[in-house]
Amino acid sequence: MGTEEGRYRLSADSAEGFLPSDEEIEKWMDSAFGMAKDALENGEVPVGCLMVYNDEVVGKGRNEVNETKNATRHAEMVALDQLLDWCGGCSLDVSSVCERTALYVTVEPCIMCAAALRLLNIPVVVYGCRNERFGGCGSVLDVSSADLPQTGSAFKCVSGHRADEAVEMLKTFYKQENPNGDQKLFFCLSFIVSFPMSPYLIFPHLNIFCLFGIFCSSSLRSFFQLYLVS
Repeated sequence: MGTEEGRYRLSADSAEGFLPSDEEIEKWMDSAFGMAKDALENGEVPVGCLMVYNDEVVGKGRNEVNETKNATRHAEMVALDQLLDWCGGCSLDVSSVCERTALYVTVEPCIMCAAALRLLNIPVVVYGCRNERFGGCGSVLDVSSADLPQTGSAFKCVSGHRADEAVEMLKTFYKQENPNGDQKLFFCLSFIVSFPMSPYLIFPHLNIFCLFGIFCSSSLRSFFQLYLVS
């Protein structure tokens, strides 16, 4: 495929060839940070993300854990639901769209979200700060680039954009009292995924939280039912 000025550099063979420009990163990450700020103002962990296909936002989300009382409703999972709905509404093949979609998120995706992104063959993820407790792109487990046969495709990560700002928002949130007491849940999950034996939680090749998250989402559940029987 040819290179287009101001658009992604595409390669059918590798995520290495699918990289956003500096201008695109600035533009879309600015929107993601706006969503993270909205999450913070609404008592949620301040994470926001966008999914961009052919310069169009096809999915976006912020954390909705407290709002929904569902610990799997991370920003990425919300955005993935929207992407699947968008594909259905436009009668487009999900796999073809995902292979040309970039995700922009303010914090490194957790193991659950990274596994879902990998299964959908998202080629590139741009994120702000590292996720030292739950990170699935190298901070805890390297789901993004690990050799996991028959488990989607590895994806490229571009990290560090406005990382200090993302960290400060997280600090602001955790200084507040969580009205739903989710800190205890997050602490428990943190202990589990940070435990040295955590690779043995992958079955098959995926963290159990990814499977739980997928099956708590109606759109993702429908998609992976088709994926698993194909």
